[in-house]
Amino acid sequence: GAEQSPPQGSPERSGSEEAGGKGGRRRLRTTFSAEQVSTLESSFQRQQYLGAAERRKLSGRMRLSEVQIKTWFQNRRMKLKRQL
Repeated sequence: GAEQSPPQGSPERSGSEEAGGKGGRRRLRTTFSAEQVSTLESSFQRQQYLGAAERRKLSGRMRLSEVQIKTWFQNRRMKLKRQL
């Protein structure tokens, strides 16, 4: 059938789903929309660490998993640390 692009917030599909050999399946990189990045950045400006309640609220509002939001915040803190 015709290929469809993944829904927003879904991992990008390209070629083989398996990355790097020996049977271990890794989740593909999530592509965030500009609107999602903007929302995450503004939340980060207010607060660099999210509690469970804030993470749940953002997750529901943005249609992303709590794990995706948690990981984005971890990566964003590391980016800030590298910049300083």
